[in-house]
Amino acid sequence: MSTPTPASPVLPRFARPLRVLGYTAVAAVGLLYLLPFVIQLVTGFKTDPDAAAHPLGLLPTTPTTAAYQRLFGLSQSASGVPFLRWLGNSAFVAVFVTAGRVLFDAMAGYALARLRFRGRGVLFGFVLAVMAVPGVALLIPRFLVLNTFGLFDTYTGMILPLMVDAAGIFIMKQFFESIPKEVEEAARVDGAGVFRTFWSVVLPMARPALLTLTILSFQGSWNEFTHFLVSTQSSQYETLTVGLARMVSGGLGGGTQYPLKLAAALLATIPVAALFFCFQRYFVQGANAGAVKE
Repeated sequence: MSTPTPASPVLPRFARPLRVLGYTAVAAVGLLYLLPFVIQLVTGFKTDPDAAAHPLGLLPTTPTTAAYQRLFGLSQSASGVPFLRWLGNSAFVAVFVTAGRVLFDAMAGYALARLRFRGRGVLFGFVLAVMAVPGVALLIPRFLVLNTFGLFDTYTGMILPLMVDAAGIFIMKQFFESIPKEVEEAARVDGAGVFRTFWSVVLPMARPALLTLTILSFQGSWNEFTHFLVSTQSSQYETLTVGLARMVSGGLGGGTQYPLKLAAALLATIPVAALFFCFQRYFVQGANAGAVKE
């Protein structure tokens, strides 16, 4: 009977330095990705001359909140920036779009996963085809449809085309297919219909997928730009993305206005970042949905 060969002493000798080197490299890459956000945060508290002279400076020469005062309408000398209107429009649209996507995508996903009807495979093929088409290719047809039905430059035209998402349908379909059919069969034996089974039995089990879809839907509608660009033209319907684009292009006055632009961009990222960090655990569960089910 042969004796086991002892482990080579060379590997333990280099294990600690390699681990330290790996942690150092990961920390350096993390700081590299964090640097733009730090510059964005610091620049918001600079003056315009200071930001233009020291764009990468990590400490403002003369700290000021003038940019935030102008955004929230607290500055009397500077020209007004309708940031609160942009914020309200974005929040209004994002809430309705997110609610619609969660409801309709879940219903469509359940129908494609469980209901047996003629043309189900063809319909799912169309869903996959829509996912394969770039959104930019549909901008002109979308504008023509909205204009034909009288929905151009309205909140309805901004919200309605975004309330159903092919990717969301696909996510929900895959999750519902991972749920054991015995659960639904037991509900039907107890007298529950299709909708009651979906609403009271299956949907509560899909909580990780629903939260994942909620995060993706809110993020997508909050950051949407091209659709709002072709569906509206009045300033009263401008969202944060459209307003920030107009600000960056110089539509709100001359000069670089780096503090104002970066402060507005920072405030625009806070809701999505907060939502993701609060529900990131459920997001990971939803992304790996279907791996293990009790």
